[in-house]
Amino acid sequence: MKPTQELHNLGQSLWLDNITRDLLDSGTLKRYIDEFSITGLTSNPTIFEHAISNSKSYDAEIGRLASTGLAGEELFFALALQDLTRAGDLFASIHERTAGNDGFVSLEVSPLLAYDAKRSSAAAIALHTEANCPNIFIKIPGTREGNLAIEEAIAAGAAINVTLLFSREHYVASAEAYMRGLERRIAAGLAPDVRSVASVFLSRWDSATIDKVPDRLRDKLGIAIGQQVYKAYRDILASDRWQRLSNFGARPQRLLFASTGTKDPNASDVLYIGALAAPNTINTIPEKTLLAFADHGKLNGTLPPDGGDCELVLDDFRKAGIDLDQLAAELQSNGAKAFDKSWEKLLNSIEAKSKQLRLAS
Repeated sequence: MKPTQELHNLGQSLWLDNITRDLLDSGTLKRYIDEFSITGLTSNPTIFEHAISNSKSYDAEIGRLASTGLAGEELFFALALQDLTRAGDLFASIHERTAGNDGFVSLEVSPLLAYDAKRSSAAAIALHTEANCPNIFIKIPGTREGNLAIEEAIAAGAAINVTLLFSREHYVASAEAYMRGLERRIAAGLAPDVRSVASVFLSRWDSATIDKVPDRLRDKLGIAIGQQVYKAYRDILASDRWQRLSNFGARPQRLLFASTGTKDPNASDVLYIGALAAPNTINTIPEKTLLAFADHGKLNGTLPPDGGDCELVLDDFRKAGIDLDQLAAELQSNGAKAFDKSWEKLLNSIEAKSKQLRLAS
């Protein structure tokens, strides 16, 4: 049995952290679904920037859309929704078979809105409506302002993937925003069955500390953060507040482990996959890491609901001089800035291609 199938049987969903038109046209995504138990897909501005800038597969459609008067963000979202609705169709049977628990694709609002609650929620609701796809998440960064947008979007019935979470505190704040949105729906007499996932980024913790801690702590921080967040996730699901929501028909906001491609060339290329196995969670996995795990991955048991030894490991990092709260804030801020840069490059690439195609016509 393939390691990917073992993870699937354990109850963890494997989602592909990539989307390109070539991946769809070649049948590769369908093969990953059939052979590697992929049950969903995530995207972000960097993924789309690479896909569009490094391929000619989008050129004809960029030219066509530009000829209709679309430009900039509007043109990009039209392209992205074409890809994601096609991918969503491939996952539709999974979404139906799991009663809406799995089989999702994700599209992010403009990263320039990460610190603008009102515009983020409006953009998320509009994108969700425009997509008209039952298995699409709209991604909103889990900043302080983002959490206000998440609550508003959930209350309006838009399914949300909370992104750019880096710590237990980030995760809990996003979970509370989700629950507030559901509670508002219940108070208004609306069904609380609005889905969400919370995406916690892990490998960047290790990249940020690899040269600042003793060798014995190398590549241990991301997994310890994952364990700590998983305990918080289990605690929330066991809470009276969540049980009340569940009684009204709400479904859990699933925990998603993101940034699980190994950055350290001296570490296992599947470091974060086997170590983060846990039922009713998701691991969104880069394509290279997926192929590596399918080839030689191994499960290392399942995450303990109580977090295991994570607090001891985290204390070791504090003793080594790592301010975890400050680093979490820096990682979130840097992540948002990186997406801003990708967004700018993406829109510049689309503009350049549109101009080139106009001149050639």
